Amino acid sequence: MVAVIYSGSNYADWRLADKGRMIASFKTGSINPFFSDEKHILHLLNKNINLIHHAEEIKRIYFFGAGVLNKALQDTIIQSFESFFKYAKVTVDHDILGAAIACCNSNPGIVCICGSGSNAAWYDGKKIKPNNFGLGYILADEGSGNWLGRQLIKAYLNETLPANLRKKFVKRYDTDRKILLEKVYHQRQPALFLSSLTDFFTDNLNDGYLQEVIVKGFDLLIQTNVLPLKQQHAQADIYFAGSVADGFKTLLQQSAHNAGIKISYILKEPINNLLTYYSNKN
Repeated sequence: MVAVIYSGSNYADWRLADKGRMIASFKTGSINPFFSDEKHILHLLNKNINLIHHAEEIKRIYFFGAGVLNKALQDTIIQSFESFFKYAKVTVDHDILGAAIACCNSNPGIVCICGSGSNAAWYDGKKIKPNNFGLGYILADEGSGNWLGRQLIKAYLNETLPANLRKKFVKRYDTDRKILLEKVYHQRQPALFLSSLTDFFTDNLNDGYLQEVIVKGFDLLIQTNVLPLKQQHAQADIYFAGSVADGFKTLLQQSAHNAGIKISYILKEPINNLLTYYSNKN
């Protein structure tokens, strides 16, 4: 049996398959070694009935997630999984590689993630070429759910959010300055809170002010991360993956057009394509 996992900042998407047939599909809490130690990961695994039931049957695990930036962080996940899945060989890599495989299979291309966070890279059909992007929710994540959440909170606190949206924001979140600052600066994983505010954009998508914020974020993402890669690989196809890219795809295509590039494919969730890829390899 094969287990394939794709974890963002909000949740981890799981697929279990045996001989090409999907056995289980479910979500767990996010598995990010920046925030999750071995004890936390094991606790999460032990809470899921699908994993408890199939733990000894799973022989190969392919995990792709945010925060897997070096061997020490990678080992946190590997050791946790090997402790729980006694007979499995575990492969762990960064979410950008998972998105690349899901979008490109074994073909080269420029791949950009835009979900709760954002990142971009050149994929040669086998490996991701390292770069200086992917600086996280404080320094980067342009256009992502985290970035959109930051813009919404700043506009509310600075009292530049239009009156109609301010009224909707207060009614929906029943919050104030003190509560917002507490959630951003003192809670354990502020990125989860920030990206949750993407729903406000989705539910008010016809509002011109919010559309301008979304387009600004996409413009920054393309200018900062995608165009430098396009300059290096002029003939490469461009792929996007993630809930924000898919949820606001019309505005994303608008930003791409304004930047003089064409997006070949926008994929909401990499997990199903990853399952197909690895089921066919085993």
